[in-house]
Amino acid sequence: MKKLSLVLFMALSPMVAHADDVLNIEPAPKTLKLNIRRMGLDLSKTTVTNARQYADSPVSALNASSQDYIKGISDVVLEYNHGRFKWDNGLFMEYGKTTLKPYDGPKTVDQNADKIEFTSDASHACWDFSGLKFGPTVRGAYDTQFEDNHDAPRQQIARVSAGLSLFDHKILKSLYATGLYEYDFTYGHDQTSKTGIEVGWRLEYAVRDGVKISSNGYYREYLHYSDYVGTDLERDLSAVLRLDTNLWSSFTMGPYLQYRLAKARAADVYGSNFIIGVSFNYITKFDLM
Repeated sequence: MKKLSLVLFMALSPMVAHADDVLNIEPAPKTLKLNIRRMGLDLSKTTVTNARQYADSPVSALNASSQDYIKGISDVVLEYNHGRFKWDNGLFMEYGKTTLKPYDGPKTVDQNADKIEFTSDASHACWDFSGLKFGPTVRGAYDTQFEDNHDAPRQQIARVSAGLSLFDHKILKSLYATGLYEYDFTYGHDQTSKTGIEVGWRLEYAVRDGVKISSNGYYREYLHYSDYVGTDLERDLSAVLRLDTNLWSSFTMGPYLQYRLAKARAADVYGSNFIIGVSFNYITKFDLM
């Protein structure tokens, strides 16, 4: 019996080895990277329209004044990849405030930008088309601010969405369309739930060595609300276009455009915020695994 077992083992071993070669079974690679998408200062000129209609909105971009100002910004993401699975966890922060001290009047403070956003996005590549991956995605976020905005309280929104995504291409880093659910507890006495749809994108294109064009943004259309709050948005569009040119090592400089367009339920007109300026950034990646 032992001799028969030994003979069978010796006969089947080459077949098993050959099967592994045919199936090309390899352990899925794992990577963990800290991606500092940008960290720096923006010197900007802001043009705001219909700010009076949005004076009580918690969205500071819609009720700011048209002026020149400096804004600090940080966009950092921890990227985990395992085979076809991708999981990104990010922290985005921006803050800009201008203080005016006229000789013949009281000091005035205008909050131009104020945002803290924690995000977590998980995607699975069911198909891979020459480096462009496609599959389901689940996304979560929590939006808040550093401080209250004028007469409005600090914005606090929890957001989850699920849908389909194209991702991880050389140029098209992310393009997704999802169903959206928001729980808004900005106003403690008027907590609302909202559902809608969201489309978002992130693009990067290397013009040449040391010069890169990038764009990111989203569009949200809200379809249903659990209650009526006049400052809740019906539509919300945000888009950024930036050109980064390497100055030295990981430090870049370049012009950028930023546009925000939104319509509140109680407003008769759209509010908008258009920014054009120059950005100084630190951009790099660290391999952690």
